[in-house]
Amino acid sequence: MRRTSEKKRINIYGLVLTAVFTAMTAAATLAIRIPSPMSGYINLGDVIVLVSAWILGPVYGTFAAGVGSMLADFIAGYAAYAPGTLVIKSLCALTACLIFRAAAKKDAAQNGVGVAIRIVSGFFGEAVMVAGYFAYAGLLLGKGLAAAASIPGNCLQAVVGLTLGAALTETLLRNGKIRAYLTDMKL
Repeated sequence: MRRTSEKKRINIYGLVLTAVFTAMTAAATLAIRIPSPMSGYINLGDVIVLVSAWILGPVYGTFAAGVGSMLADFIAGYAAYAPGTLVIKSLCALTACLIFRAAAKKDAAQNGVGVAIRIVSGFFGEAVMVAGYFAYAGLLLGKGLAAAASIPGNCLQAVVGLTLGAALTETLLRNGKIRAYLTDMKL
């Protein structure tokens, strides 16, 4: 009986964290918006996209990253990008999470997982984002090779998201409740 109530507590906490990270993703995306040449915008959403991946794992983290980013596009008036954003940001988070987990297993013999593994996994996640928006704008929105104009802005967004995301994750992992949740979930 106790085992069931512990699992429910963990699942409820995971769902609450997912809702909070979904809202934080949307808020970070909307807080600072710098227009880009391809009618999109550079934002801080990738900070929370990566933190979601590293803290919440592949299911909850992917959901928070994709849905939070998509909601921000709808709110900001970029509905044409919303479907692509859902897929691209979800894949960005999933890529970062899976690479992080694979590398963390190999690093388990050492005392914890270093920031370097987060940066490497985040790099590949952000590469998915840059390539994804280029492909989405070029192919599905019909902008062709002109979509390449968005690459520098997306690269800047990726670097900022990766840098601040790794720092914020390290700060959050100092929180006893989050660390306990991750331990209970074996993340």
